[in-house]
Amino acid sequence: MKIQLIHKFEDIISVENLLDAWKEFVRGKRRKPDVQEFSMNLMDNILLLHSDLADFTYKHGGYQAFNISDPKPRNIHKASVRDRLLHHAIYRILYPFFDRTFIADSYSYRINKGTHKAINRFRSFAYEVSRNNTKTCWILKMDIRKFFANIDHRILMRALYRGIADKYILWILNEVIRSFPKGLPLGNLTSQLLVNIYMNELDQFIKHKLKAMYYIRYADDFVILSQNKDWLENQIKPIQDFLSEKLRLELHPNKIVIKTLSSGVDFLGWVNFFDHRVLRTATKRRMLKRIKENPAEATINSYLGLMRHGNTGKLKRKIII
Repeated sequence: MKIQLIHKFEDIISVENLLDAWKEFVRGKRRKPDVQEFSMNLMDNILLLHSDLADFTYKHGGYQAFNISDPKPRNIHKASVRDRLLHHAIYRILYPFFDRTFIADSYSYRINKGTHKAINRFRSFAYEVSRNNTKTCWILKMDIRKFFANIDHRILMRALYRGIADKYILWILNEVIRSFPKGLPLGNLTSQLLVNIYMNELDQFIKHKLKAMYYIRYADDFVILSQNKDWLENQIKPIQDFLSEKLRLELHPNKIVIKTLSSGVDFLGWVNFFDHRVLRTATKRRMLKRIKENPAEATINSYLGLMRHGNTGKLKRKIII
C-alpha cells in the first residue's frame, strides 16, 4: 500500500506552525537588516502571510543572487524573509514524513547525518568489503553534473504527487518550485528536502534494482564498494540510463572513477584508505590560507574540530605552532 503524508495544508499554514517556523528561522539571523525589518511587525506579517496562503493569493517573490566559494564557486539565491519563513513552515511538516522514506545511507541535508557520518560509514563498508584488508576493495565513485541546476520541475512534482494527497500542499509546493526558472536554488531550505526526494528515486534503483549492498550518497556524490571490479563497471551504464531517462540528469563524464581502496579514494574532502584518512591536498592548502588570513581562535578551533575526523597530527602541530 502506498504511504502518503497525513498532514493537511492547514497544518502548514497555521499561525502556530508559522510562529514555530519563525523561531527556527531567526536563529543566528536576528542582526540581519531584512530580518529586523520583518520582526518589527512580526505578528502583522505572520497574520498577513497566513491570510494570503489561506485564500490562495500568495505569490512567491524573487531572489537576490550572490556568489560564495565553499570551496568551488557557487551561485546562491536568497529569497525574501517572508518566503523563507514559508520554506521553514513547509519543511517542518514535510521533512519528518519524507525522511522516513529515504534509504539509511543517504547522508546530505538530513538530521543526525552529515559528512562525518558518511565517511565513517564508508570506512565501515570498506572493512566489510575488504574482509579486514584481506581482499581487494574496489570503489566506483561518481557525481552528477550541475546537480541543483538540472532538477526537472515536472519530474519533481510527480515524485511529490506520489507522497502527498492534499492538493493544496501540492499547490504551495508548486508555487515554491516554480518560483525559480530552472532547477532549484541553493539558498532555499526547501531545496535541501526536495533534492533528496528527487534523488531518492536513484537511491531506490541502485539499492533494490541493481542490488548494491555497499552504496553511499551525499548530495550529488555517490560511491559503490565491491570486491568485483567487473560488476562495478557493468553498473555504470544502467545508472547513466536511469539518470537520463527517469531524472533528466547526467553523470559528470570526468568524475566516473573506479579505484582500489589501497590507492586512496577521494570522497567528501578526505582521501580514504583502509586504516586511515587524510585531508585532500587542496583542502589543506585552503585551510592554511584561511588561517593565515584570519588567525582568530574561533577559526583555528573550527578547523581543529574538522581534523579530529582523520589522521592529521602533523597538520595540527603546524597550525598550533
